[in-house]
Amino acid sequence: MIKIEAIVVRERIETVIDAVEETTGHIGVTVIEAVGHGRQRGITHEYRGRVFESRFLPKALLIFVVQDELAARVQATIVDAAVSGNESGDGISWLTPLDHVMHHRTGTCLEAVEAEGSD
Repeated sequence: MIKIEAIVVRERIETVIDAVEETTGHIGVTVIEAVGHGRQRGITHEYRGRVFESRFLPKALLIFVVQDELAARVQATIVDAAVSGNESGDGISWLTPLDHVMHHRTGTCLEAVEAEGSD
């Protein structure tokens, strides 16, 4: 099993999740709201004549757990769907290998459940 984590701008959350489901058939994601910045270093707002600087921008951390053979396709789909059209700040993604992924309720190994579902 592989864990794919992706930082995306909040406006792209639904687009990314829908693209992964449609393109790869994988269903299941965890979404964690986050703030942060990369090269864009935040933004400046002007409100009623006053200037405000926001060092951190609203982001989301998406976590997918997928079978090894599906990981590259899921990551490529995330990268394609996460593009917002801005110069920077669309986010990053990375893969982490996982061992012994278990369902809490049944104690069943996730690899076995995923293999049964793909028959």
